[in-house]
Amino acid sequence: MQSGEYGELGSSLPAIASLNASYSTSMSLPTPYPFVTPSERKAISDVRRTFCLFVTFDLLFVTLLWIIELNISSSFWTSLYNEVVLYTFQSSFFDIFLLAVFRFLCLQLGYAAFRLKHWWVVAITTLVTSVFLVPKVIKSDLMSRNAFSYVLPITSFVLAWLETWFFDFKVLTQEANDERAYLAAVKAACERAPVLYPRAVSDGQFYSPPESVAGSEEDLDEEGLGRRAVTAQEKEYVRQGCEAMSVVEQILAQEDNWKFEKNNEMGDSVYTLEIPFHGKTFILKAFMQCPAELVYQEVILQPEKMVQWNRTVSACQVLQRVDDNTLISYDVSAGAAGGVVSARDFVNVRRVERKRDCYLSAGMATDHEAKLPCGRYVRGENGPGGFVVLKSSSNPSVCTFIWILNTDLKGRLPRYLIHQSLAATMFEFMSHLRQRIADLRPSHRSHHHC
Repeated sequence: MQSGEYGELGSSLPAIASLNASYSTSMSLPTPYPFVTPSERKAISDVRRTFCLFVTFDLLFVTLLWIIELNISSSFWTSLYNEVVLYTFQSSFFDIFLLAVFRFLCLQLGYAAFRLKHWWVVAITTLVTSVFLVPKVIKSDLMSRNAFSYVLPITSFVLAWLETWFFDFKVLTQEANDERAYLAAVKAACERAPVLYPRAVSDGQFYSPPESVAGSEEDLDEEGLGRRAVTAQEKEYVRQGCEAMSVVEQILAQEDNWKFEKNNEMGDSVYTLEIPFHGKTFILKAFMQCPAELVYQEVILQPEKMVQWNRTVSACQVLQRVDDNTLISYDVSAGAAGGVVSARDFVNVRRVERKRDCYLSAGMATDHEAKLPCGRYVRGENGPGGFVVLKSSSNPSVCTFIWILNTDLKGRLPRYLIHQSLAATMFEFMSHLRQRIADLRPSHRSHHHC
């Protein structure tokens, strides 16, 4: 196999997900860094959830104080009519209640629904509250009614500033610390990650594929030994590849938390899992009646052939081979959902590892000067994902195949349509892969040419 072919290692991943690594999770593999349970790493952090609860408390407390104020001077319904229907800026507290509703809607939308990591939303709500309350207190004649009339504007003012303090000094700080800890764990995992083609094989950690594939790999080893990242950019590519591999292994360790979505007549199943910092991830799990080495060869080692049989991909190209385990690929997906979802292109960093009982190809989106975004395709962006082929411990003629897909197709597409498209694409890929494997079986070789 020539060096260019080696460079294409793993680039045969279907481009619509072209790097959302996957691997079979029916067997447990040791994660390269301490496993973080779902309760410890949620889509919404504990401190952010506490902030959202405080925002809800703000609305409920101001509402309670306003109701109490309505009952002080006269009957509740009379006071309500006077303050709402006969509203005046000087004599009504109804606007302070509306101010609390405004803060609640803005903050919950920004920090719970969209999970923003910037302080500008809470800064706007606090600024609007402050600018409104100061002239309200100056011009209002409510202060002469009773002492309780001071409570509502003061409470509203204090709660607005507490929200700003809480988010800026607690939420952002804690989430930044969590992110640094996460990246530190990924870096540590990268430093400990095994090399795919080590100079010395020890402790049975690695093994050679069967004779039918070994010929390709011998040439691969001679060409690939000694390749290491040199420049700062290459080292960053390696770090990204290690991060993708680490996230993939964590996803596999959480199989009990996968949420079942749908399956097909072949028994393939699609699951979903919310991943911290990356969002919704799709996971295809399939049982295949063929050796793991055959799937490894077709899906990872021979990307140039995948375009011929996999209709979900229209182009695959390797842009750069970084080191023995890492490469940069450019992939173009075919359209999906009956043409509603147009073709997308992706630039991904990929990391390939081979262990005793499985083959892994993991990756995520990156940037490369050779393929900058252009007007021909919408540039998609992949989160951590990829492929894993897991050997059966009891039967070498079967294997488990898992594809982990985390992708943002960009463009103005409804989320539900994208999700339906991704699940359908995963099933379509499995259909093509099974047909390819069937064509390669000895009983079919005389009837098919690959």
